[in-house]
Amino acid sequence: MTFVNLVYSVFLLKLMRIYTTIHIGEFHTNHCEDFLIREKIATNEQLIAVLDGCTMGTESVFASMLFGKILRNIAKTKFYSDFITKEAITLKQKLREILEDLINQTKRLKNQLGLEVNELLSTFIIGIVNTENATAEFLTVGDGLIYYDGEIIIYDQDNKPDYLGYHLSENFDNWFNNQKQRLSIANFKDLSICTDGIFTFKNLKNTAKQKSETEIITFLLKDSEDAEYDNFLDRKVLTLKDKWNHLVTDDLAIIRIINR
Repeated sequence: MTFVNLVYSVFLLKLMRIYTTIHIGEFHTNHCEDFLIREKIATNEQLIAVLDGCTMGTESVFASMLFGKILRNIAKTKFYSDFITKEAITLKQKLREILEDLINQTKRLKNQLGLEVNELLSTFIIGIVNTENATAEFLTVGDGLIYYDGEIIIYDQDNKPDYLGYHLSENFDNWFNNQKQRLSIANFKDLSICTDGIFTFKNLKNTAKQKSETEIITFLLKDSEDAEYDNFLDRKVLTLKDKWNHLVTDDLAIIRIINR
């Protein structure tokens, strides 16, 4: 990378802000079953993911945390490898490699710890974002929502998500090639991924003033007032609670990227 390109990349990165928020649902008492990560995997690439543990699974918080921490470690390894080799591969290929690594490491831990499938149930949206040219590649395993530039993509498996934990013993190529919930995005200005907790905001004090799902999504994922603050998304969730009496009743994790 030339000095001019480096300066340009730094300048562009400053214009691209990444915000996160995670909240335990009002109806949950012990743990937040959601998890999120954002980690650099190359000079101009971020690995992002939101994960949602299965409430019906055994110790449901465990799976999303486990997958998230494995992914965080993979990202650190990828970043070091990219720094050394400077190998140019597509976002789609890199995402495939990360998922294969995730499955392989999960299988090893499953055997080492004697884990049951019911302890490895988590849905997730995982993606790689190129912060230089504002492109992104995503795969959703289970439920969730992706928003970008006015487009809303909802993945809803009718409360019967096809968890990754069900497929650990399968041939990876077959499993990966059968995945239909893929999304490639180019030249985005505003991009968000979130767990399905975004659909669970409730006005528990006055149901007559309940805001619609569209209004909630617009406020959290489209409106950019106060985006100058690092805790931008936290402030929005607090506004929903304190000003509009809307509480998130299921766990919620959001990653939002605004590209100016």
